[in-house]
Order: sequence, then C-alpha cells, then structure tokens
Amino acid sequence: MFMIKPLFGAAAIASLVATPVMATASAAPLSVASVERGSSASDGESALAGNGAIFALVLAAGVLAGAIIAVSNDDDEPVSP
Repeated sequence: MFMIKPLFGAAAIASLVATPVMATASAAPLSVASVERGSSASDGESALAGNGAIFALVLAAGVLAGAIIAVSNDDDEPVSP
C-alpha cells in the first residue's frame, strides 16, 4: 500500500522524460528541411502598410484620456451610511 505512491511518482517522472524523446522521433518524417521556399516579385509596397503615425496618435490620445479620467475621479465617499 505504501509503495503505490512512489510508484506513481516514478511513472510520472518517466513519462515526463520520455515524452520529448518520443515526439522528436515521430516528427522526423514531417520535417520540411528538403522543401525549397518559393518567392515572387512585388511591384511596390502594400497599400495596407502605413507608417503608423495615425495609430500612434490615437493610442497616445487614449492613454492621455484614460490618465485624465483616472486622476480626476474624486468619488471617495463611502456607499453605505
């Protein structure tokens, strides 16, 4: 009865050690090392990519508004009488 607990502990340790070894052995046939990557020429920059200035300004305005709201909240009165 007292040997069951160490036996389960040893089994758990063995499974933790053996799992990465079994995973690397089974993943070897799935390797994409022999596949060459194809490429294509692009005519210019993407229309979706910008310099991010508008995003930075909107983010800064949101942070500033949040800071102002957090500082100006003076409602420190208790709710219960």
